[in-house]
Amino acid sequence: MSDQKKEGQVDEGKGRVKEAAGTLTGDDDMKSKGKADQAGGKAKQTVGDAADKVGDAIGDAADKAKKATS
Repeated sequence: MSDQKKEGQVDEGKGRVKEAAGTLTGDDDMKSKGKADQAGGKAKQTVGDAADKVGDAIGDAADKAKKATS
């Protein structure tokens, strides 16, 4: 799992806490910030997933090239 994906999960969790705190206290600004943090966290996770897939594909291609030249 990439660092970016982990960071996205943390951000999403923080956002959920902020949103819940905003809901409980009636603070619409905090609630909105929490939703924004969640969206940002999900975006980071998506980028992290893509980076992981690209890295895996490069590794697979390198393995195949290595086997083909052996």
